[in-house]
Amino acid sequence: MLKAILIDDEESNLSSLKEKLASYCPQVQVIATCDNATRGIEAIDNFHPHIVFLDIEMPVMNGFVMLQQLTYKNFELIFTTAYDHYAIKAIRYSALDYLVKPIEIEELKNDFDAWEAVTVGADRPKQ
Repeated sequence: MLKAILIDDEESNLSSLKEKLASYCPQVQVIATCDNATRGIEAIDNFHPHIVFLDIEMPVMNGFVMLQQLTYKNFELIFTTAYDHYAIKAIRYSALDYLVKPIEIEELKNDFDAWEAVTVGADRPKQ
């Protein structure tokens, strides 16, 4: 089971992604949802997820600034945003993927199918 944390300032986006993961990606367990970057940092440090779904545009602290503040960084990252103009910057953070909202189910499923093919037998996605 892959532990995931979802970080987005919009509750409707958190709910939608959590529902899609539960319905179409049964190998993923959402262990925390966070409505701001500060809570996201706390959740990542406390729960050590395998994967983080991160919105970029959030009030107070955006996703890129949040990533720079982390102490625990041993996880895969999928950016989830309504804006496609951050894609190049996301590549610099070695993101597993960059999903533009609304997130399509097939894209989400493809991410996990590809990731599982690469990490079969691994305890953690990044060592």
